Amino acid sequence: MYLIDPAAHTRRAFLRRSTQLAMAGTALPFALNLASMGEAAAQAAPADDYKALVCVFLFGGNDYANTVVTYDDPSHGAYSTIRVPQASGGVAIAKADLAATLLTPTVALPNGRQYALHPSMTQLAGLFNTEGKVAVQLNVGPLIEPITRAQYSAGSKKAPPKLFSHNDQQSTWQTSSPEGSTVGWGGNLGDLMLSRNTSSLFTCISVAGNAVFLSGDTALQYQVSTGGAVGINSVKNSNVFGSTSVKSAMAQLVQEARGHALENEYNRVTKRAVEAETTVTSAIAPATFTTDTFGALNTGLANQLKMVARLIRGRSAMGAKRQVFFVSMGGFDLHDNLIQNQPGLMQQLSDAMAAFHRQMDAQGIADKVTAFTASDFGRTLASNGDGSDHGWGGHHFVVGGAVKGKQIYGTPQVVSINNDSKLAGYEGHVGQGRLIPSTSVDQYGATLAKWFGVPDTELSGILPNLKNFGVTANGIDYPRDVGFMGPA
Repeated sequence: MYLIDPAAHTRRAFLRRSTQLAMAGTALPFALNLASMGEAAAQAAPADDYKALVCVFLFGGNDYANTVVTYDDPSHGAYSTIRVPQASGGVAIAKADLAATLLTPTVALPNGRQYALHPSMTQLAGLFNTEGKVAVQLNVGPLIEPITRAQYSAGSKKAPPKLFSHNDQQSTWQTSSPEGSTVGWGGNLGDLMLSRNTSSLFTCISVAGNAVFLSGDTALQYQVSTGGAVGINSVKNSNVFGSTSVKSAMAQLVQEARGHALENEYNRVTKRAVEAETTVTSAIAPATFTTDTFGALNTGLANQLKMVARLIRGRSAMGAKRQVFFVSMGGFDLHDNLIQNQPGLMQQLSDAMAAFHRQMDAQGIADKVTAFTASDFGRTLASNGDGSDHGWGGHHFVVGGAVKGKQIYGTPQVVSINNDSKLAGYEGHVGQGRLIPSTSVDQYGATLAKWFGVPDTELSGILPNLKNFGVTANGIDYPRDVGFMGPA
């Protein structure tokens, strides 16, 4: 309970309690004063004070071992033995096929370790090697606190609940809780940043449907499609049932003030939606960019990121200084057909994220926009014959001008399914190469949030398990900030 937990007395908790009081009608004037203070703060912010985070969620659980592929001879040899080369009917990628996507980090990894990206990810590999705008974070996953293999095997409650379940781990990545949670850490960020925006409705925006990641205590997620704002047909259409008079009457009925409290609130929300659609439609025009970095890309993810780029371009019209976006792609649950299906997915991801970054560069704000990947979980290192099964830790990408790129962060995993390594700082796996994460989602998120402008004192209010990190345990460092972002 907050009253007996001094660590919970954060600005975020304060605002939550104020909102709850306002809803009860006991502190409405105070809540209104907070709102006006927020508007004044937003208006006083510097004209170029803009930042955006873009979560790229890979639904299904991306196969880590064939995404960021171990490359040095000993490790690749072990990987090939476990996964079996494609030429022999397995799923291991041949080393010769990885030469074009070999990563050349500024700081060499210990023990001669090397990695390459999937052969289809030439765009992100180039952005990493040539431009230094991509960071790779190894072995990220949900953790309540640092945990050893022995503790996991003994059934310790330190292990996150409902591991290896798609829906639960999607929720855990986005909210720090299994399925059923209603507030995500993207929404938590939005709660703290509402006062930076003159129109709070455009703080958290999804181009991929409903996403709990963007739901806050106060922040609402605004949803758009790849074609733009979603309108209300009876108001948006030029006529209804062939009549402009019916259209006008409907528009008036769904927006006019009503005497009944519930009816009035319903119409007030509808009116806000209509006004928001008008604002967004104006903000995202024109549909094309002065410098079109997307070219002929017409994939689902590319089209979502195009819309994010148009929304960011129109940020001034929406009164936005801080924004959190959510986009996604599916198809990663590759128990079968990994070799056939993953190349196309990896190319879509690589091409779209690289094109988006270059669009931000063309708009002159690449250092103000950071995109990052997330997924249900990694997968098993061991192959099931034609694919891989549900796992835990996985590898992820962070892309942007403020990223301390051309570096690989985290602890390189030992390529083994036997848990026989004595290497310090390696806790192994929980069967078949399901990695025990050496970096928690909370650390990953906190590093992004800190760059976004969240004070260190507020981070634990956004990422509830972060209080258990900032330590060294089991020979592994668990810093609150893992280092892949530049200064706020």
